[in-house]
Amino acid sequence: MSIDIAQLEKHRTALMGHCYRMLGSAIDADDAVQETMVRAWRSHARFQERSSLRTWLYRIATNVCLDSLSDRARRARPIEDGPEGTVHDPLEARPRAHWLEPIPDARALPEDADPAERAMLRQSIRLAFVAALQFLPPKQRAALILTEVLGWSVAEVAETLDTSAASINSALQRARATLATRDLGESQDTLLDTQLALVDRYVAAFESYDVDALTALLAEDATMSMPPYRLWLRGHAAIRNWLLGRGAGCRGSRLVPVAACGSPAFGQYRQGGRQPWALIVLENSGEHIASMTYFLDTEPLFPLFDLPPELPV
Repeated sequence: MSIDIAQLEKHRTALMGHCYRMLGSAIDADDAVQETMVRAWRSHARFQERSSLRTWLYRIATNVCLDSLSDRARRARPIEDGPEGTVHDPLEARPRAHWLEPIPDARALPEDADPAERAMLRQSIRLAFVAALQFLPPKQRAALILTEVLGWSVAEVAETLDTSAASINSALQRARATLATRDLGESQDTLLDTQLALVDRYVAAFESYDVDALTALLAEDATMSMPPYRLWLRGHAAIRNWLLGRGAGCRGSRLVPVAACGSPAFGQYRQGGRQPWALIVLENSGEHIASMTYFLDTEPLFPLFDLPPELPV
């Protein structure tokens, strides 16, 4: 079978989502997809029609990710990196490679997926779920993603990972047991009208910097974190005190809506739109906001989300 570049490129978005689940970073996932395309093109003459092109590419991508993970520590969110802090704690930063990073929905969710598949894929790129995946050893992670997200058979996964079906079944059992101990957040196929209204109220409260109104939108045990800093806060009092104190420089911010990790998200600009400040990802719980993650590494993230360096006046 003859394969051309256009045929490979049709699968780029789906492969980005897969590599993101494996690696926890959109930037690293993009590198992994590029390497997948290079390996596929170099070896396309050996492609056999007994498997689909899509399956063959996923196999290559999985092994690219496993190679990448062989010498890396897992990525995490601040809430997995240490105990909750206080508004008086110092701001200790960790390198970019330490933290879980967001991905644009448009880069990870193929437009040609049917509604049920797209809803499932959307759930599988949520921050809480991808963070939980990082607690699995790489081959367990791959086995779980290939079976639970992509719907592969145990035999297909065993062939991809060059092992036995019994080994894959054992890996899946351990992986599911580990995930059962993690908080995966609240799963939802689409944002309901009440949740869309909640997001609108968040934007209004944040841009007017009405901290009381903003706090009222939060769940009682809501969290706020700001990678690359390790500090994270929990609960109304701590978050309110931060926003009125050390975080008060956010007063006057403007928010630009984007979609990240299957969740509502925003590019935040301070100083009336002149200063890119954060990529904010919200996670909801019912009629309240459960977490606010402010990714402060805007230099690589804003271009990824097609956000401009500053907003027009």
